[in-house]
Amino acid sequence: MDSAHPSHLVVGHLNKAHGTKGELFLWPLTADPGEAFAAGTELHLADEAGEKPDPAFAEIRVRGVRPFKRGLLIRLEGIDSRDQAEWLAGRYVLRPLADLRPLEDGEVFYHDLLGMRVESGEGEAIGEVVEVYELSPVHLLQVARESGTVLIPFARDMVRRLDREGKRLVMDLPDGLLDL
Repeated sequence: MDSAHPSHLVVGHLNKAHGTKGELFLWPLTADPGEAFAAGTELHLADEAGEKPDPAFAEIRVRGVRPFKRGLLIRLEGIDSRDQAEWLAGRYVLRPLADLRPLEDGEVFYHDLLGMRVESGEGEAIGEVVEVYELSPVHLLQVARESGTVLIPFARDMVRRLDREGKRLVMDLPDGLLDL
């Protein structure tokens, strides 16, 4: 499988069992948790690397979900006890890429950013995206350069052009940002 174009995307992390009836505390790792965890949705448990479905497990279906603190409490079909829930704790959950809604203009999957060449608006090579950090109010791109790494805000008004196929990101950077 081409790691640049995965067949499944991580949408959440089953953090820990909650209560005695099989619920799990889930950290949503998607911009649209309502769609990703709707009742009836099929999920896959990830392998130990958290990248692709674990062949040892069948698909699991969401029975229900509700908000809880900064995450969600999720009920999965066939998981009816705390012991069963604890057995799943610590796993990432995936959805097939084909099941996700298409991206709208201006949207990008973070895995598409990894490995992209970053250039300034003037055509100067800046480096390559090696990590994306989801922070508020703006996400940060960790960009590897010959002189080390730099964190660059991934702000809409700084992105001049995003070329997924060409793996190229052209950005208008504020003066002095690369000197920090």
